[in-house]
Amino acid sequence: MAVDTPSQSVAKAAGDSVARGRSRGTGKRRRAEKRSLATHWYAWAMVAPVIVVIAVIIGYPLVRGIYLSLTNANERNVARSIGVNEIPATYEFVGLDNYTDALTGSQFLSTLGWTLVWTVACVSLTFALGLALANILNRKIAGRSFYRLLLILPWAVPGFVSVFAWRFLYNQDNGLLNKILAGGGIDAVPWLNDPTWAKFSVILVNVWLGVPFMMVALLGGLQSIPGELYEAAEMDGANAWQRFRNITMPGLSSVSTTVVLLSTIWTFNMFPVIFLLTRGGPGEATQILVTQAYKFSFEVSPRDFAQSSTWGVLILILLMLFAAVYRRVLRKQGEVW
Repeated sequence: MAVDTPSQSVAKAAGDSVARGRSRGTGKRRRAEKRSLATHWYAWAMVAPVIVVIAVIIGYPLVRGIYLSLTNANERNVARSIGVNEIPATYEFVGLDNYTDALTGSQFLSTLGWTLVWTVACVSLTFALGLALANILNRKIAGRSFYRLLLILPWAVPGFVSVFAWRFLYNQDNGLLNKILAGGGIDAVPWLNDPTWAKFSVILVNVWLGVPFMMVALLGGLQSIPGELYEAAEMDGANAWQRFRNITMPGLSSVSTTVVLLSTIWTFNMFPVIFLLTRGGPGEATQILVTQAYKFSFEVSPRDFAQSSTWGVLILILLMLFAAVYRRVLRKQGEVW
């Protein structure tokens, strides 16, 4: 019978001690989890329906869309009913062919280019105007409450109602804008019929819709900055620009990063403004990625569900990449969220 040496005995004892420690740690975690579940079961019960709804409304369509993007599904080969006859699906798995076609084709890249221009222009203008209005309304001026209410109205009105109102204003023959220009002896402007003017028009409408949210969020951030900082800076001889640059902007950094991210995501996917105002026209001048994906599914013949799903997945990937890069930049700057 072999006898362990002193060093082997020590090693074995240490190993047994580590194993017992791990076992005790695992046991403690399990007991803590059981206590947490017993204590907060009602919270889990409240959250469970929300999780189920999210899984059904978001999870299933997302998985289904990813699957269809890997096939050649279209209106002619999906399962469908004609009278009492049930026609089974005949589409096939094609792998990443749809992604290759989209990324190497000119249509996706050109649409992506305009989508980026549209997003950057709208977010930049919305942020600048929202910040300017927030600074004005943060001061003690006569009628401040009325001005706040007036500026929030575009946000309170349903988006599709506002877009239809702007569509009437932009009408080339009978629109109010062209009537005002005609009164000044200026020829009618083809707001929605010329590619350049159409792009300007949709950006203007989206900025008009987005400024109230930006203004309210930034106004809340301004009101959280201690007034003593401005008083101390003014006593030290700092002018208005120096106070804005060294106090206001750093104080708004956390709010600004959040609203810029949200505004970017919303604008990148701003379907109602483009679809209801120009339907992507004239031609394809104002078509953004999300409206083009819709067009593949509902406005072409045969309807191309695979291509539409592919564009939808690519939109999701682009936004996830943007959020990841944005978060990485903020981490380097010390703004972790």
